[in-house]
Amino acid sequence: MKPVLVIGAGGHALVVIEALRAMGRPVAGLLDDRPDAGPLLGCPLLGRQDDLARLRGSGLAEAAIAIGDNATRLRLAEACRAAGYALPPVLHPAAFLSPSASLAEGVQVMARAVVGPLAVLGRLALVNTGAIVEHQCRLAEGAHLGPGAVLCGGVTLGARALVAAGAVVRPGLVVGADALVAPGAAVAAQVAEGARLGGVPARPLPGTA
Repeated sequence: MKPVLVIGAGGHALVVIEALRAMGRPVAGLLDDRPDAGPLLGCPLLGRQDDLARLRGSGLAEAAIAIGDNATRLRLAEACRAAGYALPPVLHPAAFLSPSASLAEGVQVMARAVVGPLAVLGRLALVNTGAIVEHQCRLAEGAHLGPGAVLCGGVTLGARALVAAGAVVRPGLVVGADALVAPGAAVAAQVAEGARLGGVPARPLPGTA
């Protein structure tokens, strides 16, 4: 198997590295712009994000974006594509993926996550450890489901929206683009674009109403 270049060397990179290894994919190394970035789990730091083109010239052809922030993940994906990298899905073998689910470029589904029948995961969508995407859910480009979060059946998660760890969204609802559902929240009504909600039941966070 050809080695994969991992973009990012923070906490999410740890999860991505172990998922790739569980898939039998070797990790060539990491790129990260932070001055304190270093090797992770035996993977060397190969440079900064502006080294993408140089490393593509050395023969690397695939990259995984190990960045939790949705807008940053999408921006780096465009940089990777411009440099000629493919962005394969990262699908931990310990996740359950329905054979009728649809997965776009660069999707990541981590260990113990569940993606149910007829679910649609858009480009660069992220389903973190132990999260559940029930039947007929739709995650738009760059959407993010945190560890242990649950989308009940038929939920739509808009572009770059985040449903954080342990939050639950009732069946059939829409969480708008760029919205944030805080950890542990219970969403029982539609969520507008850019809204920031928390609590049980979920309400606008202080200062955002």
